[in-house]
Order: sequence, then C-alpha cells, then structure tokens
Amino acid sequence: MINTLFLPELREMLELQQSDELQEFCVALNPGRTAEYMEGLTPSEAWQVLRHASPTLRAEIFQFFDLDHKLTILREEDSQQIAELLIEMPADDRVDLVQELDEPRVAQLLALLPAKDRRDIRRLQSFAEGTAGALMTTEVAKLDERLTVREALDELSKQAEHLETIYYIYVVDEAERLRGIVSGRQLVSALGRTDTRLQDLMETDVVVVETSDDQEWVAELVERYNMLAIPVVDEGRRLLGIITHDDVIDVVREELTEDAHRIAAVAPLEDEYLRINLLRLGWKRGIWLTILFFAALLTAIALRQYDQELEQYTWLVLFIPLIISSGGNSGTQSATLVITAMTSEQVRPGDWQTIMWREVIVGLLLGGFLAAMGWAVSLVVAPDPTSALVLPITILAVVMSGCLCGATLPLMFKRLGLDPALMSNPFVAGIVDILGIVIYFNVARLVMG
Repeated sequence: MINTLFLPELREMLELQQSDELQEFCVALNPGRTAEYMEGLTPSEAWQVLRHASPTLRAEIFQFFDLDHKLTILREEDSQQIAELLIEMPADDRVDLVQELDEPRVAQLLALLPAKDRRDIRRLQSFAEGTAGALMTTEVAKLDERLTVREALDELSKQAEHLETIYYIYVVDEAERLRGIVSGRQLVSALGRTDTRLQDLMETDVVVVETSDDQEWVAELVERYNMLAIPVVDEGRRLLGIITHDDVIDVVREELTEDAHRIAAVAPLEDEYLRINLLRLGWKRGIWLTILFFAALLTAIALRQYDQELEQYTWLVLFIPLIISSGGNSGTQSATLVITAMTSEQVRPGDWQTIMWREVIVGLLLGGFLAAMGWAVSLVVAPDPTSALVLPITILAVVMSGCLCGATLPLMFKRLGLDPALMSNPFVAGIVDILGIVIYFNVARLVMG
C-alpha cells in the first residue's frame, strides 16, 4: 500500500504548487511505478501532476492509468493539452481511446492535431474491430532497399524518436511494398561492411498479415513463429504498419476471456464487468439462461414419460440427481478439455477418431469406478440384488455418453465454422441430462421389467 501512503505528500505538492518537486516526482521512477503512486488521485489531480512532465514522459505515464481515469482526462481537460498528449501517444493506443469518446469531443480534438496524425487516426478507425488493421500501429521502422548499412543507420537514428519500438527494420521499395526484413543484430553485425546494401542483407521470407485478417489468426501466427512483431500489408503488399507482441498479448487475453464467458454460458461482454450497463449485463446472461431454462424443461418433460416406472419403483427417484450430475459433470469435463485443446491448437477436427477413442477409454475407467460405488449404495436401497444393477449400469452408460457428447459437440461446431466455445458447459450438461433420464428408465425397464 506504499502508493496510498504517498498521496498526502503529492496533494500537498499540488496545493503549494511545488513545481520542482512535482517535476522530480515524474522523472524519479519508471513511468509504470509513477502511475501506481498516483492511483489514489482524482483524474483532475493526476493530470495536474502530469503537466509537470515533459510531453513524451507525460504520454508514457498516462499509458499506465486505468481506463476510467484516461477517459475522464480526455473528456474534461483542456483540449489543446489533450491534443498534445495524443500526438505523443502510440498510434494504435490513441485510436483505441479516441473510439471511446463521443463524436463531438473527437472532432474537437482532431481539429487540433497535425494533418498527418488526423489522417492516421481516421484511417485506423476505418478498420473493423477485431481485425489486424484495427490492431496495428503505423509507427514502423522502414527503410529503402537501396540504402547501404551506413545510410540505414543514419536514417534509423532520425526515425527512432518517433517510433513506438524497433524490433525489426522493414525493407521496402520505392512504392512502399515490403521486400524483406533486417534485424538490429544483422545491422550491427554488418558494421564492418558499411557499403553493403539492405537488399543484399535482408531476409525475404517474411510472415505477414493483411488488414482484414482476424486478430485471433494474427495471435496464432505470432505465437507459432515466436515473433516480437508482425507486419501488416494491403493486397498490393504495401507496408501499412506492424502489430507488436504487447498488443498480441492483449488479444490472447481478450480471446481467452471471451471463451471463458461462452464456456460458462454468458454472451461475451464488450466492456469491463464493473463498467458494463446492468441491463446490458442482464441481457448477456439472460440469453443463455433462457436457452438453458428450456433445456431443463425438456428434462422435466422426459421425466414425465416415465410416470409409471416412478410409481412402481419409487426408490429410483432417489438416484435421479446422481445420474444427472454424473453425466453432466463428465460431459462438462470433456467439453472443456477439447475446447481448450482446440484453442491452443493441440487438436484439430481431423483428430476426431483419436479423440473419440480416448474418451471411450476414459469413459470406461471413470464410469466403471463410479458404477462400482453406485452399486454398493444401491444394494442398500434396492428391493433385490437384481434391481440394484440398474444404478451401476446406468452410471457407466451415462458417464460414457457424457464424455462422448462433451467431446463431439465442440468438434462439430468447429467443423461447421463456428466457435467451439459456443457449446457451453451448461448446454452440454443440459443435453446429457435428458440423455441420462432416458438411459436410466430404459435400463430400469430392461432389468426389472
């Protein structure tokens, strides 16, 4: 809690307008740590502190504020000062924030920006959400293929202060088409051959994405090839920008959160949990709850078909919750394992035969173990040893059915081009519940009939 302990001193500096002390506070620590010490300040107080930092440092510290603080500052503080802040921010980050503001405020701020930055923001805004174009930054180190190593280093030193980061140097021709890539290590290694041209030094086999590519595909490529950044090109292979690994991490986190919501039968939230409108949150949860309600209703209808057996063998009622939970839990386990395996590309729909065999074997092991325990219990409750066989046989069949359904349904969704996470755990459990009731009473008819 050290950051909260420092708040009185910060507020005192602001009250006494101690500019030198505030300036020293801004530069003394890493920008992330500085932002942590300011967590307890109001957005207005935090902005007053930031005004004592240089424009570049101000933007760096601002990046570590929570989203609510950022948006409050952008909406309420002086337009000219905010425009200066936006100029210093990475292109992709400032677009993400601008999209959260209302259009009148956006127009007011854009009018104060240089034409180049204004065009850049509007162009990035034009790309669909969730695509590579919306994710990229246009601040990229790119050099002409005809430059020598000496000329490249000179040019790079001029570009460096305007770039978000330099992981790779992208080599382009006179039409801005991507021709190759040169790493910083290659440039340094070529210092003894400063007359070598970049076209003779570059690697031409470059993994790229287009602006319309889905962000999940981008993340898969970056992970597969262990890249720090991936270039974004248009249909003519003109270099438009790059997507850096920190943005890919955000995508992975977003996709995992989305899958977790779907697995739990919640429509993915487009905003943070504490910020989303309660009616909107109710709608997101209510859609699936309604679907699951009708699935449970089908279970009740299935039970109604076996009134005669329930009246004749009342002891069967005792084990209905056990049957339902055994099947639903086994199906949920299988669905979760298959969905997460597909998400991490450990399995593909083409592996369905291997997956089915594994689930059959696991279903036999788990079902057999649970059936043995169920049989011991049913011997005490059932009227005779023969009738007691109903429970273990049913448990074995239901657990195996749950494993197979839980594994099969996500694979089917993937084959149909849908997100396998849509086959949520409660939905799988609902299907297996109905199946469990049907199996239970049909086994009872065969054994005791």
